[in-house]
Amino acid sequence: MKTYLKVAFSSEGAKPSEVINRLRSLGFKPVIGEQDMIYEWGDNATTEDSIWFADKIQATLEGFKVTFQIETLND
Repeated sequence: MKTYLKVAFSSEGAKPSEVINRLRSLGFKPVIGEQDMIYEWGDNATTEDSIWFADKIQATLEGFKVTFQIETLND
């Protein structure tokens, strides 16, 4: 499974570098293309894991004044 993340920044929010560093601390890697970041799961990830992870992302970015979209796909 892979989780893709697209982030929309605000001029009134945190610096993009701060947001990216926070997301890296969760295991995300920056990518070039339609999505901004990717998280690659191990072989045993479940749908429940992806829901838990979405909550973790929201908590990590809380207060940064960014919006984000998540898409999790099977390989």
